[in-house]
Order: sequence, then C-alpha cells, then structure tokens
Amino acid sequence: MTEPADAISRFAALLSPRGQELLAELGREIDRPGATLRLGASLRARYPVDLVVDALAQHELRLLARAKFSRAMDMFFTRPGLEQASSEVIAHHRSARFEGAGLVADLCSGIGGDLVALAQGRRVLAVDTSPLHLRMARANAEVYGVAGGVTAVAVDARDVALDGADGVFIDPARRRGGRRLRAGDSEPPLAWCLGLARQVSRVGVKAAPGLARDAVPPGWELEFIALGRELKEAAAWSPALATAAKRATILPGGHSLTPGPGAPVPVRGPGRFLLDPNPAVTRAGVVEDLARLVGAWKIDERIAFLATDSVVRTPFARTLRVIDSAPWDQRRLPARLRALGVGSVDIRRRGLAGDVAALHRQLKLSGPLRATLVMTRVRDRPWGLVCVDADPG
Repeated sequence: MTEPADAISRFAALLSPRGQELLAELGREIDRPGATLRLGASLRARYPVDLVVDALAQHELRLLARAKFSRAMDMFFTRPGLEQASSEVIAHHRSARFEGAGLVADLCSGIGGDLVALAQGRRVLAVDTSPLHLRMARANAEVYGVAGGVTAVAVDARDVALDGADGVFIDPARRRGGRRLRAGDSEPPLAWCLGLARQVSRVGVKAAPGLARDAVPPGWELEFIALGRELKEAAAWSPALATAAKRATILPGGHSLTPGPGAPVPVRGPGRFLLDPNPAVTRAGVVEDLARLVGAWKIDERIAFLATDSVVRTPFARTLRVIDSAPWDQRRLPARLRALGVGSVDIRRRGLAGDVAALHRQLKLSGPLRATLVMTRVRDRPWGLVCVDADPG
C-alpha cells in the first residue's frame, strides 16, 4: 500500500499534545447534534487548518466505530481500515482459539482490530504493508493497554519470517487500490493463506461470510459468525485449531452449533410455530442439526424454515407464531391480511420468487397488528404464512 507522502506526519500531528487537545474537544460534542459543524470556524481560528480537517475526519470515523469498539472514541482509523476491521466482540471470540500461544503473527493487521484482542496475554507480531495502519494499530494497542507485547513490521505478509510464531491469524484485504475485489477474491489469495499451515500449524483466516463451504481443505473448520441476527464474517481454522468441520457461532452470547449424527429430519406441513434459523446456521449447513436439537421438522426438503407445535426459545433461530397458513395466492392476499387485522408486514422470502417492494406497495394495509409475511414453499408448493412474534413465556 502506497501512503500519501504526508500521511504519517499528519497522523503524528494528531498524536501531538495539540492534536490530542483538539480531539478531546471534539469528543465532548458527541451528544450535541450539529455541534462539530458549528465548531468548524472556531477551531480553524485556534488550530492549523490541516489539523482541524484531520481531527474532524477522525472524529467522524470514531463515531462510526462505536458500533464495533468499546473504546472507539480514543482510537484511530482510516475509512478502509474501519470497514475491514472486525468488531471487538468477534476479535475476542477468535483470539480464544490461540490460547496457550506465546507469539502470534497478525498478518494484514490493518488498524489493529484483531491485534488488540490477540495481544492480551501474549506477544504479537503485527504485519502490514501500510506504515500508517501500523502506526494506528500500535496507537490502538496503547488505548487497550497491550502495546508492550507488540512488534510491528511494515512488509508484505508473504515476505515475513514466521520463525518462532506459535500461531498465525490473517485478515487478507478484499480491496485493491480502493476498489472492492470480486467475491471470493482476496490479497493475499485464500490459497496462499491456507498454505500458511505448512509453516505454522495453528492458523486462522478471516473470510467474507459468502465463502463457499467447500472452499477449505478437509480437516479445516469453517466457522460462520453472526452478531445477533446479522451474519458478519467467516473464519477458517487449520486442523490444529479445528474442532468441527463446520460451525455456526452466535455472538455476543458465544452460542455454537456444529454438525452431528442423527436421524433424518421429517418433512411435513407447517405447525403452530415457525423457526427462522439465524443466517450463520443456514450458511454453516446445520439447519437439520438445529431441527434435531429443538425437536422441529422441515416444511420443505430444500427450504431452511423449520416448524414446531410448541414455542421454542433458542439463540439459533427466531420463533414466530403462525396465525394463517395457506397456498400462496397473491391476488387474495390483501383481503386475507385485512381480515386478520394486519396493518403492517415484514416480508421474508425464501424459495419463492417475487418482487417484495411491489408487494408492499400493493398491500395498502390498515390495522393494529404487525406481522411477518413469509413467502416460501411447503413440500415444493408455493406457500404463504402470516406470523407474529412468539411469546417466549
């Protein structure tokens, strides 16, 4: 990565006493809408223009980063670095895989999102082609009080010596020159990242959540990680770290579901309750394992909805109560929903084609009930279910 000529010197200015004073002043304006804009002229009268511009940009990134980091308002970011960085809770979850490792190499460390977790209780070799990102990574490690064990090296990950490393974690770039690479591509490529296991047995590779389940070799584990209901990313673990072939992990609770033996899951019509599996569960291919876990059945051989006749509380799926179930008939749907008192709907479509936006416009509902309209298939027939949130009690 080629840095702008003055990028590091401008970042150093932010670390200076005046830069810290300016950032602290901006930080006090978090809860005052529009305050930073109003401050602009005043700040430019008291600080160098370049410093104000950089501090305002950094303040904006810090506000965005609060969704990922508990100490975001003291950290440093670039926009690409923040976009690629894993959230704090995911980084800590992955770091636990390297328990007992004395030295872990953090390749393509970026602004240090994983570094601050990996460096807690162990030494870390931080490697990145960007000197600016490495400066930021070290500063962020200082924010978390773990910089003492960090060694930073500005070099291509493919050129670094891994002698003495007990583990390697790599987050390959999915952008080049500011442009997003094609789905499945990364720099270094996935094949090279997987090959690190020939040098160091304990290897973890961060990947996009769309990574195919057959993209890693036999013996590796592919973990799909969700924060709540949102699928965030995947991680490939070398045989020395793998404990299953596939895994769905739901954070922040740390719930984990892996494949296991069991009888085939039956297929029959909808029951009183519909289970909508977490996206991590569907991506990991463990929907049937979830069905066996909670005593559910499938409503279609190829569709990832499950059904039960009793309410289920599970971190691996959202449970909905079915109030209407019938073959799909879009012409009669508005009257059907009005008869049920439905005034607004969220539409979930799986296995059935349709224009969700056009359907929303067509419905024109009024009523007290908020419902979920499920467009799907039941035993390969187009089907519609009207559901409300289940009472977990």
